Amino acid sequence: MRIGLLTEGGYPYVGGDTGLWCDRLVRGLGQHEFDVYALKSGRQQEDDGWVPIPPQVRRVRTARPWAAGDDGAPLGRRARRRFAEHYGELLGAVCAPQEGSAADVADRFGNALYSLAELARDTGALTGALRSDHAVTALERACRAPGAPRAAHEARVPDLLAVTDHLARALCPLSLDWYGEDALAAVDLCHATSGGSAALPGLLARHFSGVPLLVTEYGVQLRAHYLALGPDSAAPAVRALLAAFRGRLAAEVYRRAEVLTPGSSHARRWQERCGADRARIRTVHPGMDAARFAEVGEAPDRADADTLVWVGRIEPGRDLVSLLHAFAEVRKEEPHTRLRIVGVPVGAEGEAYLAQCRALAAQLFPDEAEGLHAVGDNPVSFTEVGAPEAPTLPDAYAAGAVVVLSSVVEGFPVSLAEAMFCGRATVSTDVGAVVEVIGGTGLVVPPRNPRALAEACVALLRDPERRARLGAAARARALELFGVEQNIAAFHGIYLEIMSHCPVRRVAVDEAGEPLPFAVPAEAHVPGRWTVPTLLRDSPAPVRAGAEGAR
Repeated sequence: MRIGLLTEGGYPYVGGDTGLWCDRLVRGLGQHEFDVYALKSGRQQEDDGWVPIPPQVRRVRTARPWAAGDDGAPLGRRARRRFAEHYGELLGAVCAPQEGSAADVADRFGNALYSLAELARDTGALTGALRSDHAVTALERACRAPGAPRAAHEARVPDLLAVTDHLARALCPLSLDWYGEDALAAVDLCHATSGGSAALPGLLARHFSGVPLLVTEYGVQLRAHYLALGPDSAAPAVRALLAAFRGRLAAEVYRRAEVLTPGSSHARRWQERCGADRARIRTVHPGMDAARFAEVGEAPDRADADTLVWVGRIEPGRDLVSLLHAFAEVRKEEPHTRLRIVGVPVGAEGEAYLAQCRALAAQLFPDEAEGLHAVGDNPVSFTEVGAPEAPTLPDAYAAGAVVVLSSVVEGFPVSLAEAMFCGRATVSTDVGAVVEVIGGTGLVVPPRNPRALAEACVALLRDPERRARLGAAARARALELFGVEQNIAAFHGIYLEIMSHCPVRRVAVDEAGEPLPFAVPAEAHVPGRWTVPTLLRDSPAPVRAGAEGAR
């Protein structure tokens, strides 16, 4: 089977959000071929380079939606009219009144999106048109239309320019040359590793060539955009318009995908609220490498019984401030307890937050010394993986008897699953998919409640037998549900399921020109609508399986 793997800001780049699980998936399904189509997230990603590519990846094609790029030849008069009509219709669906029919608005948005894609294919590109004055004028007209959101009515020129720029980047896949017979039209299945812009090429391959689409979301893209559009990030009009656009795009992706694979029931609920058909949803937990944590998990006695550990990316959503206040309460009950915070700040905001947390720790816990001539020491330490205190990630978890998660915002809690692989008892806040991951093998408290967090930590610190019992149960649960093998087996079955229901519209032959077995699903041979002559009547030239892709 030939899979078109669609990514945004992830695989095959070093440090991409989806890099690890995509690499494990590709290597675990060595019997299939993969073509990777990647949308870059920024120049830094280009500088970092790629992870090692396995031989089953036949080609990698990339695009830069964050750069203006070549605007291409200007549109002619007829093409400009078509663009104005279709782009105006798209924006009209984005600004549609809330009381309108959801199905009608979804059809309106989808039809306009595919009409723009056809225009881009006919003209070569829409990059310039999407950034032109005509695009800004069309957006202003949609914002001023009757029934548009109140915030959109109040949009000013800087707001319109900001939204136009965002839409031009989000709709960049419309202008890519990824949909020909030597590209996505030649794959058996498109697998988008997230919703949003990453899935847009899959929508267009489905529209132009009938290629089925599978969408995996371990962190819901729509939710991430909502969180990123905070009150301090953009004007109200910009937030309202971008939220509406992302919502329409997510609904279209969920409506057209053959199968959706959220990573948790938390992500599944988001998809269902956006109109996804429950019958097409299969929950597939992320596949994580348990082997790297095996040594720690099999040696629970390595832990310091008086140490709490927090591991993760340092940003405001992790709520380390509440954790520090909770630790102050813990110290009142257990004076010898220490807290080790292991993580890297995310961006400038994370750096500022880390500085704030360091200052708070110094204020709450002045350096302590055992005697008059000893050097003072703070019970809270901040470090990163790779430092002498935590040379590796398993070493970070091994340092403490209890692992704490204090987040107020969370999707699938990766650090919690890693702690479970290490056989550690955990205390977590009830956010995202935490309860689903823990499954009764750890203590869960409300978010933003330092007192409850402290009481749970003290309860485990004082009861080593309970810690050992919960840690063992957590490790058994993680090995059963979150291992790489389970993830790969699930996707292998889903690939076969999709191919058994979606007809192949091309002839696949080997290097000798012989038809490949199983290139056409068994249902295609059943008399009726799915007969072979019907499928192949308008088929392109045979696609040779041995053809090498370009890297």
